[in-house]
Amino acid sequence: MSFMDDLENRALPVRQAILQHPFVAGIGDGTLDVDKFRFYVRQDYLYLIDYARVIALAAVRSPDLETMGWFARLLDGTLNVEMDLHRSYCSEFGISNEELEATPMAPTTMAYTRFLLNVAHQGTYAELVAAFLPCQWGYWEIGDHLQRQGIPTHAPLYAKWVEMYVDPEFKKLADWVRSLADRVATPLGPEEAAKVEDAYLTSLRYEYMFWDMAYQEEGWPV
Repeated sequence: MSFMDDLENRALPVRQAILQHPFVAGIGDGTLDVDKFRFYVRQDYLYLIDYARVIALAAVRSPDLETMGWFARLLDGTLNVEMDLHRSYCSEFGISNEELEATPMAPTTMAYTRFLLNVAHQGTYAELVAAFLPCQWGYWEIGDHLQRQGIPTHAPLYAKWVEMYVDPEFKKLADWVRSLADRVATPLGPEEAAKVEDAYLTSLRYEYMFWDMAYQEEGWPV
């Protein structure tokens, strides 16, 4: 069993909780309140801005040109494909690009992005890779899970979302990031490996919190 196989098995309760969350389930069957999806799209757009910065830092810190190239493709896909999809959604909702970028960060969005940026700047390279893996791999896992249940063609907005994350190119990048996490973590000693596990699990828990934040349309309490 590889490092990531073992870690994902131990994290299975959190991964299953994500797949069963009412926000994710609502996308899958097309019943999610569109106001909740609108809230999610705006927050996820802000998240992706900082996520792109984390990917750029991963490219800078990469040990070889091949790995830098993979991160460059991932950065391009995030900035010019995934974020374009968010902009198109917001256009359908009557939200301009200026309004989108002026959206205040919800508490969970801020906490999650600050965690990722902190790891990218101060953590080891292996911790960096592990910290952003739950987002990259997790979205493919969600898309695959929902596709197996049947894409909600009666809800075109949500069908388009699912189709994006089961696209073969997205799967190729997700597979590569997961294999990279295996490669950089496998040789580590127990203390370093524990830090990598913590980075992965913290991000995974934030992924769950992000879905819950969108479902609750979270705001600052005071």
